[in-house]
This record gives sequence, structure tokens and C-alpha cells, in this order.
Amino acid sequence: DIGDIIRGKDLYIGNRKEKEKVKLQKNLKSIFKKIYDALPDEKKLRYNGDRQNYYKLREDWWNANRQQVWKAMTCNADNDAFYFRPTCGKGTWTNEKCQCVTHDVPTYLDYVPQFLR
Repeated sequence: DIGDIIRGKDLYIGNRKEKEKVKLQKNLKSIFKKIYDALPDEKKLRYNGDRQNYYKLREDWWNANRQQVWKAMTCNADNDAFYFRPTCGKGTWTNEKCQCVTHDVPTYLDYVPQFLR
């Protein structure tokens, strides 16, 4: 899913699209290098030793922005659209446009390793 792709953890199984995966990861590295370069020096310290692929920065970026990504992905959903299973808070359904009432992102599968989904 998109979170795995951003964080560099996507399994992307299948050799048919291997070139596309390599190109995508190269583009993501370039994007996260620009983000890293724009950070104040004291923030860069957190990412020492992570400049090859920026995995820590990607993880932090995803945690900070996933709610906005979810909103963007579902902004055109029908008002009565809901997630395929109860995922909000204590197992309640999404309300409208696949959004939880609290506007939290449904995270039922967010951190389940991809090969187990």
C-alpha cells in the first residue's frame, strides 16, 4: 500500500515491474533528500547514518502526513462509502467518505507486515 511504498517497505512482488520499482525508489530517494536538505541542522542529527535511503525520515514523514494522504485519497469517495471492515477506534465503522468520525485514519492493516495481509 502507499504507506509501505513511501516507507520503502513495499514487497512489490513480480519481476514484470521491477524497472518501475527501481525508478520509483530512485524518485523517492530524491524527494526525501530534498526534504532532508531543507531540515535545520539540529533535526538532521536524528537521521545520521540514514542518508542512503532515508528510511527513518520516510517513516517520520509518513507518520506526520498519513492523515492528509488518506484525506486526499478519499476526497472523491461517495458520502456513503465506508472501509471494508470496522476499523475506527474500538472496531466501529467508518462514517462517510471512508473517514472515521474522529477523522483518524483507519489503521487496521497499517503496520501488519505486507506478506501477512
